Amino acid sequence: MKISLGTDHAGFRYKEKVKALLAELGHEVKDFGTFNEEPVDYPVFIRPAAEAVARGECDRGIVFGGSGNGEAMVANKVRGARCALCWNEELARLSRQHNDANVLSLGERVIPEDLALKIVRVWLDTPFEGGRHQKRVEQLNAMCG
Repeated sequence: MKISLGTDHAGFRYKEKVKALLAELGHEVKDFGTFNEEPVDYPVFIRPAAEAVARGECDRGIVFGGSGNGEAMVANKVRGARCALCWNEELARLSRQHNDANVLSLGERVIPEDLALKIVRVWLDTPFEGGRHQKRVEQLNAMCG
C-alpha cells in the first residue's frame, strides 16, 4: 500500500516511528512533512497528505498532531478523505469496518507510543465490511469536504 503521512511539530516523533513501521511492513510512504520539531501550522502539512489520498495517489493516509483533533478536522475538509481520530484499537477497527476510513489521525500527546503503533497495525489490516455500511460511506463521499 502507498501511504501518505503528514504532521505538525507535536506529532513529528510518532510520524517518524510510524514511517519506520510502514517501511518494515513493506508499505510505500509519501511523507508530506514536517521534518523536525520546529513549530509549524498543521494545515500546511495535513491537507496535502489528505489530498493525496483523495486524488488516489496514495491508498491511505496517516496524520499526526498533539491531540490529533485539528489534524482530523483539516483532513475531513478534503472531499474524498474520511479521517478517523482513533485513540484505541477498537476505534481503529470500527473506523475501517464501518466507515472505510482512508485517513487515520493520531495524537502524540494523548496516547502512548506502543498503543499508537498497535492502532496503525489494526487500521492497516482491517478491511471495510461494505454491506449496510456502503450506502452511508457513499453519502459521506457525496458531501463537500
